[in-house]
Amino acid sequence: MAEAKSEHGPRERMVFSAAQLIRRDGVASTGMREVAAHARAPRGSLQHYFPGGKEQLVNEAVGWAGRYAAGRVARFLTALPEPSPSGLFAQMVRQWTDEYERTGFEGGCPVAAATVDCAESSASTREAASAAFAAWTGAVARALADLGVPARRATPLATLMISSLEGALLLARAERDPRALTTVSGELGPLLDAAVAGAG
Repeated sequence: MAEAKSEHGPRERMVFSAAQLIRRDGVASTGMREVAAHARAPRGSLQHYFPGGKEQLVNEAVGWAGRYAAGRVARFLTALPEPSPSGLFAQMVRQWTDEYERTGFEGGCPVAAATVDCAESSASTREAASAAFAAWTGAVARALADLGVPARRATPLATLMISSLEGALLLARAERDPRALTTVSGELGPLLDAAVAGAG
């Protein structure tokens, strides 16, 4: 995932740091002190910026992650010489296979991690995760529609893409192997391209 820009203030750095720690360690193992240290922010600033405590910080980190994923969709498309639904999904997958090749399999999706850890114990975090997934799904659906996928299929296929990617991330981390990621990319690609109006 993206790196925090040095010109960002302590609040933004703490949200970013929380997302990075959650994606690696989960919510329960991510403490406020660790977030402050990771962000190189004064520990006292946590209460100032996040009066709602850890729950507020987690929810904001989840929101950041959803916006980040949604924003990446347009960048993935512009990187393709010939944009297509399969090419978009391949780029979404490649973000992760590249990361795992560079740094190993420690990190996953912070939205998924927060959902697993907090969906039953914190309604606000579940709602933040739902909103983050909705933002990401909406961005993918709009991209698919722009690529010629009929509107009635764009959102269901975006849901399929994101669900497949998230499941493949879990398998890849468990197996310490990107096999699941490359498999879903290869198997879904033709189905996605076949959904373009007039394809075939």
